[in-house]
Amino acid sequence: MFYFFFESRKSNKSAPVVIWLTGGPGCSSELALFYENGPFHISNNLSLIWNDFGWDQESNLIFVDQPTGTGFSYSSSAKDTRHNEESISNDLYDFLQEFFKQHGDYANNDFYITGESYAGHYIPAFASRVDKGNKANEGIFINLKGFAIGNGLTNPAIQFATYPDFALYTNLINQSEYSNVTDLVPPCEQAIQACATSGSTSTCTDAFNVCRTILDEVLNLNGTNLNVYDIRKQCEGPLCYDLSKVVEFLNQKAVREALGVEDIQFVTCSSPVYNAMVADWMKNLEVGIPALLEDGINVLIYAGEYDLICNWLGNYRWVNLMQWSGQNNFTTAPAIPFVVDRALAGIMKSYGSLTFLKAFNAGHLVPMDQPKAALEMLKRWTQGTLSVAGDQSNILSSDFGSLHF
Repeated sequence: MFYFFFESRKSNKSAPVVIWLTGGPGCSSELALFYENGPFHISNNLSLIWNDFGWDQESNLIFVDQPTGTGFSYSSSAKDTRHNEESISNDLYDFLQEFFKQHGDYANNDFYITGESYAGHYIPAFASRVDKGNKANEGIFINLKGFAIGNGLTNPAIQFATYPDFALYTNLINQSEYSNVTDLVPPCEQAIQACATSGSTSTCTDAFNVCRTILDEVLNLNGTNLNVYDIRKQCEGPLCYDLSKVVEFLNQKAVREALGVEDIQFVTCSSPVYNAMVADWMKNLEVGIPALLEDGINVLIYAGEYDLICNWLGNYRWVNLMQWSGQNNFTTAPAIPFVVDRALAGIMKSYGSLTFLKAFNAGHLVPMDQPKAALEMLKRWTQGTLSVAGDQSNILSSDFGSLHF
């Protein structure tokens, strides 16, 4: 598996080790590295420039290409193509074991798993695998402290059913169109239940095809070239963003030689990996999270307010409906402001080890849209101070009218 490792920019070897997983499935973590929260951005002339808000400011940071076949991670055997979270989480656990063998100075550091989008599937499975390995005394003990999912797909039954409400709430569709979309929800829920019951590839693939019609209908009714990752924007290209610079940069012969991947052509997202994972989409990965919460693992679910595809409303609903010992206290917890530099950057609620944060003025890619706030979120979360509202002295009282979910 191919990875980048950046030691803390502040030369703080005791800072937490943070691993980042990009979703897709099949999209390279180099997308986040160069466009979101890595140490560098790519300039127009393909030189590297510092990202003032890279997460290496507050951590020792790993970006890994996974599953196998993503980015620069490869195998010569078709047997290494992954189709489910069990095999992916085992690969990631093995990767960590080897990583900490090679970087023993960091083996005792606090460890956090982060990522976005389809990593809402990867991360809970990976965290559970680490927790299981620790309890069984497998290999090197990994000091897992928490995991964070940004605009993730975690509980599809709840999240796909939320598309009509989010679309109406944001005026993507009108009230008369709303019923057309809601009519598609029950077949989706039934298909997901059939997937959960049988677990067969065909049944779960059918669920994927049935449920995606809900989002398709929202887009059809909207009638514009909407960017599903940020409803304030229009879609540009296959991934709705211009990501050409990272492709051009990483496919330079000198760069690939320096990285030791001379024979691999970089692509942003792998179609074979995506297709191999279709039957995994409608699996519910929320089910493993309560046990991790009970074990004291800190869980942060955050979402930019303008994302459609993994919108904040769907994430907020599954988090509230999740059954664990702190559920009642979490659901009744007050919304509190997330303040950065005395400006309102979001709202959140928290109880025990669980925090939900709705990030303002951001879409699917929160660290790209709000880099300063995202870095501050990481800093406070890993330091255990995220649920402290912060200095509100510059915020108008009228701004607090939006402090509700």
